[in-house]
Amino acid sequence: MSKYKYNSNTSLITRDIAKIAELANGNIYEAVVVIAKRSRQIASKLKEELASKLEEFSTGIDNLEEIHENREQIEISRYYERLPKPTTIATDEYLEGKLIYYRNDDTE
Repeated sequence: MSKYKYNSNTSLITRDIAKIAELANGNIYEAVVVIAKRSRQIASKLKEELASKLEEFSTGIDNLEEIHENREQIEISRYYERLPKPTTIATDEYLEGKLIYYRNDDTE
């Protein structure tokens, strides 16, 4: 369904701050900014994917009395609800070294 097919843990896990800071040359705040920006990108992409898939089920009629459930639509929604949060995905990408490029506008 989604290109974000992660087997990562969706529950809370403790992160090693020292490792994150080490990857950012000792600047934990820079690492947090990079992870946050990537998280927003992932959230935006997931939202677009979900909207496009649910758009197939939309009808032109906005009548509260005629709401009917579609099994396929429910399954798609559940799939996206079970995905790890964008912040978790972005943090995993950062720690695995998948974020190979990011720029700092303050440095020349």
